[in-house]
Amino acid sequence: MSRRFRSERRGQALVEFALAITVFLLLMMAIVDFGRGIYIYNGVSQAAREIARTTSVHPGAPLGASTNAVDTLAVQRRLVPGLEDPTFSCVSTETFAVVSRACVPGDLVRVEVTAPFEPITPLLGAFGPFDLKGSSTVEIQ
Repeated sequence: MSRRFRSERRGQALVEFALAITVFLLLMMAIVDFGRGIYIYNGVSQAAREIARTTSVHPGAPLGASTNAVDTLAVQRRLVPGLEDPTFSCVSTETFAVVSRACVPGDLVRVEVTAPFEPITPLLGAFGPFDLKGSSTVEIQ
């Protein structure tokens, strides 16, 4: 084999490797992004459940104002990055509609929380940040 033919083959292998590694790294970044999204989504859902459970046992004057509910929210904020303030609503068990009166035992408390998720993969990042939402409804004790 001539020397020139061997150097061309090495150059061809380098170009093929550059194309293949780009696709491979993009796929790996997308897998990591998907995992991050699932982690945040599960965290948001769990945060909604925990805050609703604590609020149902310790409702407070405005819903969620009790010390225990505030502590639970602080713990969930450390676990879920970017967790926003939850919205509380009191729901009647008879009509399943939001009530404007003070909550009483037997009513339901609904908690809705949101956290932003911004992908790091270039192609997914073009779609912009997503708001991941979770909600939970628990009967007030």
